[in-house]
Amino acid sequence: MSITVTLLGTGSPIPSPDRAGPATLISAGEGPGGEHYLVDAGRGVLMRLAQAGLGAGNLAAVLITHLHSDHITDLNDVITSRWVMTFEKTPLTIFGPVGTQKVVDHILASLEPDIEYRIAHHADLNYRPPVTVIEVTEGVVELPSGQGGTVDISCAQTDHKPVEPSVGFRFDYEGSSVVTAGDTVPCEGLDALCDGADALVHTVIRKDIISMIAMQRMQDTLDYHSSPEQAAQTATKAGVKTLIYTHYVPPIPAGGTGDDWRSLGAAHFEGTIELGDDLHTVVVHPTS
Repeated sequence: MSITVTLLGTGSPIPSPDRAGPATLISAGEGPGGEHYLVDAGRGVLMRLAQAGLGAGNLAAVLITHLHSDHITDLNDVITSRWVMTFEKTPLTIFGPVGTQKVVDHILASLEPDIEYRIAHHADLNYRPPVTVIEVTEGVVELPSGQGGTVDISCAQTDHKPVEPSVGFRFDYEGSSVVTAGDTVPCEGLDALCDGADALVHTVIRKDIISMIAMQRMQDTLDYHSSPEQAAQTATKAGVKTLIYTHYVPPIPAGGTGDDWRSLGAAHFEGTIELGDDLHTVVVHPTS
């Protein structure tokens, strides 16, 4: 069986008119009846999810790789929309690194007026947003009892310092496997997570371009993101067959054409390299 990867948002902290913020959808099965996992929740994520024919209520869980603002900008929207639009009590499970519980607590606190307004106005909405946060470090990631699915999920520590901790996630489904790296430089944790995987979804930054921008804040981004070449080297080391680029900095085409990005990785990776606009979809089949 296959896993479908949909790049819901391929943008970065820099607002773009045509790229939503970082978000990746991992699906086992198609349409509303499939098992869907949202990795990160950047700006515009629910708009892109709607374009993919889904909503917050279709998500089996949300998984956060790290707590940088661009990766959690619309987490509040996911929480609220799930609560209001499912029309029945549908718990939302959020996995993330240590610190996620505190962030979600603050999000819920900021939504307090809205929560009170809606409960006061709708007689059938007599409960608060049912959100469960599970902080993870490494190993097996399990949904709460009664919410289990058919996809096996695991995680490992990545390296995005000084953002710490950060995690990557691996999804295994009936012989197919996909890793979502989040923001990271090459590291042992990601290597272990990717070992033998069929596909790797990796954020990338054109260091050759950014290094020429004479602004300290831009220069600072170079030491905790991977270049297309580094992502390709990680994929090759782990025996991954398909490498999927996302979170382009600078955005395509300002940072070069898709072929430019692909050629940088191809010098270090013999498999298939996928990249594209928001909603680009890759179907990952077992390779053995």
